[in-house]
Amino acid sequence: MPTTTWNRHHILSLADFTTTEYDTVLQTAASFQEVLSRRTKKVPTLQGQVVANLFFESSTRTRSSFELAAKRLSADTLNFAAATSSMTKGETILDTAKTYLAMGTDIMVVRHREAGVPNAIATEMDRLGVKVSVLNAGDGQHEHPSQALLDLFTITTLIDPASPRLELLKGKKIAIIGDILHSRVARSNIWSLIASGAEVHLAAPPTLLPKLFAEYILEETEGQEVAGEKSTLPSPSPNQQLFIHWQLEPALQNADFVMTLRLQKERMTAHLLPSLREYHQLFGITRAKLQLCKPNVKVLHPGPVNRGVEISSDLMDDPEFSLIQSQVTSGVAVRMALLYLIGSGKV
Repeated sequence: MPTTTWNRHHILSLADFTTTEYDTVLQTAASFQEVLSRRTKKVPTLQGQVVANLFFESSTRTRSSFELAAKRLSADTLNFAAATSSMTKGETILDTAKTYLAMGTDIMVVRHREAGVPNAIATEMDRLGVKVSVLNAGDGQHEHPSQALLDLFTITTLIDPASPRLELLKGKKIAIIGDILHSRVARSNIWSLIASGAEVHLAAPPTLLPKLFAEYILEETEGQEVAGEKSTLPSPSPNQQLFIHWQLEPALQNADFVMTLRLQKERMTAHLLPSLREYHQLFGITRAKLQLCKPNVKVLHPGPVNRGVEISSDLMDDPEFSLIQSQVTSGVAVRMALLYLIGSGKV
């Protein structure tokens, strides 16, 4: 396994990931994917170590994927659920983390609805001078590194199964569609895809597209009419990689891959959308809309999916276009790689 180039203790964000680190994750995940294809799917890599899944927020795919990944590496696992924990009696997040530290935990996988919690736990572990690594499994509207990395792995292995690497996406057009404003998945994917040299197009209704991006994202259709007003975004630059659109069509035009995001229905109460039906008509991905893309376009979704809202049900289940199940499968290998990379130096 390629660990000689790895010296990152925590995995909290992809904002400062290097090309070498991306490629190390992809190559290590490819090795573990081969392991997972064998009859005996377990390796003794992290035997004797303890991985604690501290999920302060509900999860199915991410939590189960990390638990299975840890067990495939022969680690012992501890699973935390906030609803049945001492937090209901007033215990703080850091006190909970210290409790698991006292039990001999080596790696903490942390998910929380508030941004910055994994960073706070990592900072506390560093302050205490212990060798516990923290892996961000999704924090608020900040980031979701492992999801972006498994998306990257899913795409690059499709292009070159034998040698997935970052450079394979250079020049590819990738559209990210949906609730970008509230999406930690989108933020992590933007970091990884920009690093790869891909051309990234974001598309969403004006209420779900972060205004902060307007400061450094150049719109290719300056002056277009949006919600009765003209866009104030500047003209595109020659080296532009990131584009935003308030309509779906320009984002899909000649796209190689389409990533659609979960529309958080609770946002309806904030009056950010008129209706789910109208959203699907304007931004939902269907076979008809994919005709704008490259003929061999593939569709991804981090899950859970609102069928008939972000994507039509028939398209979601069509293996000719959909990579959704492949993403779930890739998640175990990628999370094995991440646990291995930050845990291999602890034994």
